[in-house]
Amino acid sequence: MAKTKLKDPFKILKYPYVTEKTISLIEKENKITFIVDRKANKQQIKEAFEKLFQVKVDKVNTMITFKGEKKAIIKLKPEYKAIDVATKLGIM
Repeated sequence: MAKTKLKDPFKILKYPYVTEKTISLIEKENKITFIVDRKANKQQIKEAFEKLFQVKVDKVNTMITFKGEKKAIIKLKPEYKAIDVATKLGIM
């Protein structure tokens, strides 16, 4: 299986996924949720997020939604705040 090279962070991270649940994840668990490219792996998502927002990512969990989109829940390292990233994006 050939590895896909997705270099442009704007192609990997499509848009933030915002619901009541994802807002509570931002506030309580320091996690932010994005819809990402289906071909992107966790390492590519981590690198793209760190490059775009100048933060360090602790962990990335991914899942495919029932709509066929790939959703990534990105947990930031404790020294960074997801609420600050959300504020930059205009979510909060």
